[in-house]
Amino acid sequence: MARKQIIAFACVVAGLAGSDAAAQDVIKIGMSFAMTGAGFNAAGRQAAAGARLYVQQHGDVVAGKKIELILRDDAGVADNARRLVQEMIVNDKVNIIAGGITPTVLAYGPLVTQAKIATVVMISGASVTTTVSPYYVRTSFILSQSSWIMGEWAAKNGSKRVVTLVNEWAPGVEAETAFKQRFTELGGEIIESIRIPLANPDFAPFLQRVRDLNPDTAFLYFPGTQAGIFAKQFAERGLASSGIKIIGPGDLTDDDQLDSMGDQMIGMITAHDYSAAHDSPLNKKYVEEFRKANDFRPDFVSVGGYDGMHLIYEALKKTGGKTDGDTLLAAMKGMRWESPRGMMSIDPETRDIIQNIYISKVEKVNGGLWNMEFATFPDVKDPMKVKR
Repeated sequence: MARKQIIAFACVVAGLAGSDAAAQDVIKIGMSFAMTGAGFNAAGRQAAAGARLYVQQHGDVVAGKKIELILRDDAGVADNARRLVQEMIVNDKVNIIAGGITPTVLAYGPLVTQAKIATVVMISGASVTTTVSPYYVRTSFILSQSSWIMGEWAAKNGSKRVVTLVNEWAPGVEAETAFKQRFTELGGEIIESIRIPLANPDFAPFLQRVRDLNPDTAFLYFPGTQAGIFAKQFAERGLASSGIKIIGPGDLTDDDQLDSMGDQMIGMITAHDYSAAHDSPLNKKYVEEFRKANDFRPDFVSVGGYDGMHLIYEALKKTGGKTDGDTLLAAMKGMRWESPRGMMSIDPETRDIIQNIYISKVEKVNGGLWNMEFATFPDVKDPMKVKR
């Protein structure tokens, strides 16, 4: 963002600070999500559906004030998101921002910092995200959490020689880094690390490279929205019958895409913070009501939106409806609650999510494919921010 634009924006924000906007009886939450466009529209659809379900279940009045959701489609493009967030702050006078995918939330950090607006990151999984602004707090997920735990589980469960294959962007690089660090700490060997383009990926030659290297295990990461392409090329390259164990973070077997990926996915092992098959009364109710409202299965992105609204609601109750960024952030830090994913909390130091990471195996249950959890690592922090 150009310096002149920042100064002009700051002046507008300063003018708003003394207006009646702060005292209004409506609390506006501006959501900048990818609802269209190639690649990430499924993530926006899931997070928005999760947020709306929370409001449907808990009502649209908190601390005596009405909650209004303002959803804007940034199509996953950073410049779009920056413009839309600025418009929502200046024109719509939103009180809170809900953040989307990584490239977009990295783009408007300076805006929310200038405006001092609490921003709940509901989709981005990159560790770096919450460092961009002191007004960012995350309820989504962190790829380094699940990848670190996957590295530990793999090292302790027979994997010795591993090839890593990830997308070339911040979350992919962080997933690779976290997995490699933990796996090699525990004595494993990385025989090759492969990165592929994020846009329009052709997995086939890279999957063939994995097969030719013949490791005992392959660690794979790509956004869940690319699952269909991956599944087709995975089958074509015969990886399912190769004897190579396939592992990765939960994006690999995204609940939203899993049923359409085919039986070749059976047996894949992933580490993640949520499965639609999570066995708790709260999650069973969540899945039932989510599917009734949306006619599709919730995935790990959906709970980022759902829990983001929970965090906002509970913080507003604590502040008596006050929405200035510093007061809201203070109320959010350290908060702990039960989610459809299990117990979770907000790290008061990093403003990041602390949550359980589950090891799951794809199984066919009642005719459908599900990520069935069989091991739990409780209260995992972002390993990239933990001093060692």
